[in-house]
Amino acid sequence: MTDNLALDRQVCFALYSASRAMTARYRSMLDSLGVTYPQYLVLLVLWEQDGRGVREICDALDLDTGTLSPLLKRLETLGLVERRRSSADERRVGIHLTEKGAGLRAAAEAIPAELAQSTGMDIDELVALRNTLSRLTESLHSVNTPTGEK
Repeated sequence: MTDNLALDRQVCFALYSASRAMTARYRSMLDSLGVTYPQYLVLLVLWEQDGRGVREICDALDLDTGTLSPLLKRLETLGLVERRRSSADERRVGIHLTEKGAGLRAAAEAIPAELAQSTGMDIDELVALRNTLSRLTESLHSVNTPTGEK
């Protein structure tokens, strides 16, 4: 008889274990940059498009402002980002990379390839995995909301 509650049969545990292993692998690579994994994610968002608002960053990372605010404060303390009020709308605060924060991008360029190599998977497998996880996330978000939206 199959035990459907066996730990090794749980998708949630496989995802949890993979997430912890991935974060640990990133930690070793990010030490040289002087940032944590969550801070790195914020930098990725800003390297894509600098000057985003707090809400935009929250949406991109699927975080709430209570989680993002301490990350931004720490990145400011590190001299990697700064907050600037919009001249067009004083109520809007944009998060901007400093010269140091923008320059860190070059040092981070090798991280995706290094990570990919450490997985033992080829690029097609990693792309398929990412796409599957994105679909899973989207499905879970739509199931867990009354309107089907985030």
